[in-house]
Amino acid sequence: MGARTVWWRTPGVRWLLFSLACAGGSLGLAWLGPVMPLPSAVRVVGGVLAVFVLPFASVLVPLLTLRRVPRKKRKVAWQLIVPLISGVAMGIFGTEAGGQAALADRGLWTEAVVVGMDDSGTNYCDLRSVDGRAISPSLSEGDGCEDWVEKGDEMRVRYDPEGVAGPTADRDSSSNGGLLAVLFGAAVVMGTWGGVRQSRWDREYDRS
Repeated sequence: MGARTVWWRTPGVRWLLFSLACAGGSLGLAWLGPVMPLPSAVRVVGGVLAVFVLPFASVLVPLLTLRRVPRKKRKVAWQLIVPLISGVAMGIFGTEAGGQAALADRGLWTEAVVVGMDDSGTNYCDLRSVDGRAISPSLSEGDGCEDWVEKGDEMRVRYDPEGVAGPTADRDSSSNGGLLAVLFGAAVVMGTWGGVRQSRWDREYDRS
């Protein structure tokens, strides 16, 4: 029993669990928002946690655990930059993957009419079904609102009746599953490695 307790208290295990929590939280919160579907306010909070709070926590928490090292001498292991970048990316691409999963589960195909278009930057098309129902949110450029689309055009789109996942005119939407798996693995491995290095620096300074 004592050996098991010591094993669970090793820096490697602690930082592994912490990295899993940060990476899994970023990916899970981003993906669940459109899949559930969660209320708008909850999705906003989850998005902030996924894209900002948890990725930055993966760097700041290991840094703050340097209790013995004077504040002016503290440094951050370069490995911790990876979970920061990966966490932000998982928050963004995880939302897209969740939207694709939501459309695959509850999406409906319909004939739609372009009733408005914003082409000031990235294209967005406001759609309405041919029987008069508004389709929300707007159709993005990557999902079918291309430069050649004009107001009044008709197109067949798959939309979310809950109004959470973005519609698409593409029948074969690509999946980000492989990319998300790589980002998750990189965040966990490098976050664990970086956290262990931070703990080692703290112990070495204490012995000096």
